[in-house]
Amino acid sequence: MALRRSDADPAGPARVRYRSLPLGDRKEKFAALGAITLDGEGWSNCPAEERASFFPKAGGAWSDFAAVESLFVYNGSGVMPGRTWVVAPDEASLEGRWQVLQGEKNPDRKEVLFHPHLVDDKPGDRHVKWIPKRGLFGHEYRAMSISTDTGRVVKPLRYGFRSFDRQWIIPDIRVLNRPNPTLWATHSNQQVYMTAPHDRTPTGGPSVSFTCLVPDLHHYHGRGGRAFPLWSDRSAGQSNIRPALSAALAAAHGAPVSAPDMLAYVAAVAAHPAYTARFQPDLVQPGLRIPITADATLFAEAAELGREVIWLHTFGERFADPQAGRPAGPPRLPTGQGPTIPKQGAIPTDPHRMPDAIDYDAAKNRLIVGQGYIDNVPKAVWEYEVSGKQVLVQWFSYRRRDRSRPIIGDRRPPSPLDKLQADGWLAEYTTELLNVLHVLGRLVALEARQADLLNRICEGALITAAQLATAGALESPGGGRSGTADSRQGDLLV
Repeated sequence: MALRRSDADPAGPARVRYRSLPLGDRKEKFAALGAITLDGEGWSNCPAEERASFFPKAGGAWSDFAAVESLFVYNGSGVMPGRTWVVAPDEASLEGRWQVLQGEKNPDRKEVLFHPHLVDDKPGDRHVKWIPKRGLFGHEYRAMSISTDTGRVVKPLRYGFRSFDRQWIIPDIRVLNRPNPTLWATHSNQQVYMTAPHDRTPTGGPSVSFTCLVPDLHHYHGRGGRAFPLWSDRSAGQSNIRPALSAALAAAHGAPVSAPDMLAYVAAVAAHPAYTARFQPDLVQPGLRIPITADATLFAEAAELGREVIWLHTFGERFADPQAGRPAGPPRLPTGQGPTIPKQGAIPTDPHRMPDAIDYDAAKNRLIVGQGYIDNVPKAVWEYEVSGKQVLVQWFSYRRRDRSRPIIGDRRPPSPLDKLQADGWLAEYTTELLNVLHVLGRLVALEARQADLLNRICEGALITAAQLATAGALESPGGGRSGTADSRQGDLLV
């Protein structure tokens, strides 16, 4: 509800007030609505900043924590391909789909296969005749339309599709609706991305995720989010952690605080279920906040633990340190504690026995994949989730025999190219599944340490967001849309 007074000052923002209805059924909610008055009790004031969200000001200890977006210079959307056929769990499927597209001689049929971006039911800026002015930084650029291109597919790239799900993408600007050029321009073999929910609340599991691959828009858990790069350039010489923040923390702790230190600290504090559970009441309002310890020793402990977390999330490709027990390459659980595939449990690779279901036998600690199985998989690994998405179930859904997805509402069916996939279960799927199981197993083993660390940080002295803001170390939080700038000193009730 919005109200603008006739004598409003156009130079000032509106006052934004908020209230929520009590829990209950529809009848109870209508009764509550009937009792509300505009000047009655129950309204909370929202922040006055022009880019603030339509939620009440944070209260209690939560309000003293720094908003996660205020720690970074830049955050943005991940890649939005806009068509599902340009992403696949194996490189060969992408090459096969491209061959079919290029081999189609009927222009109308080729357009259907391509699946153009539509605006008002007409092809938008991505169609088979579109010629780009530039390509994606670091990848082949073809100054021609797809309709005239007879070359092989632009070499596929490993892609951060979902948390703990590494797939492949065609890095060709002609097939990606919203590629976010900033991510491609600053990508390197030293880059790390944190992904987090933006307009919704994490419900379980880690509240943030990490990848060393260019991330998808839905990387965190399949429904939107934001990407926070560690570095602002390809050479990893310019930090995307606010330099003034690193300087302020260095001054407070009496020791240097690097960009990797700060990212690792966030990983230790927020990338585990205890954070999500502890702050669930505060997280009703979307937006993560990070408690920052004033104890230099505690900060260093968190930064070291967080390096292991990021090393695991990135499958050993970042923050490797053999002396600290983090060798380069896929992480592994200690001998005897990791998943094993007995000879009789081998997942069949012949097409007619392609797995179409995944399940778990708790009595045997056994992960069942079609007619095969993997032993020594703890229940906590099977149940590992990222905000309601069970990682193993979601990972398998993109590699099973039937990979079709329900079409919601009036959305268009995907391109027929989607149906071109591996005929059977690939050996590389098994290898990657074992990698995922080892990573999740080690993350589960770290959760108790992370929970204890979070308790000690929250119970000790903190450097508050207000102190950091006064020191000029934080960017103003927000970044979401707000109506306050245009409401002209009326009332906006939400």
